[in-house]
Amino acid sequence: MAAPAEIPFSELINKPKDAVAKLKAAPDGRLRLRRRDDEDLILTTVAREEDNAKKEFVATQILEVLLLRHAETRGMLAEVAQQIFPWMRHLPREDREGFVVELVETMRSTAELNTEAPVEMVIIGWRNTAEIHADPELLAALTRPHEGDFGPVPRPVVPERDE
Repeated sequence: MAAPAEIPFSELINKPKDAVAKLKAAPDGRLRLRRRDDEDLILTTVAREEDNAKKEFVATQILEVLLLRHAETRGMLAEVAQQIFPWMRHLPREDREGFVVELVETMRSTAELNTEAPVEMVIIGWRNTAEIHADPELLAALTRPHEGDFGPVPRPVVPERDE
């Protein structure tokens, strides 16, 4: 994807008509607002953002249908996903496919919620699982049979926040 056109944030404030004209002229419909003292912003139109969201939703639906109906697609997509998530190679084969299915299902279920947090949690959870599989000692400790009760679990301590 090409980098969006850029202007200083102050130009949006001082010359809004010029900034909107640059946004309309931008080939990708995006304008990067450079900020000196904080994170840069991307400006786009609501229509373009809604159009992108619709495309993402349709693509995710297609992936989900393919994954759920065709076992060979799950395997192929799991192989492709390893190019994006190299840590997947430490997962057992069936877990690689399980990750891909859960990722796509979560992407579809959150498409209309305006949050990516559940998708991030799926990725983090599976990456942690791969980390366990990559460490033979840790995997052995977590998968060996345990007998008995280990007693009560202490309540987590929540650090106080500075306000």
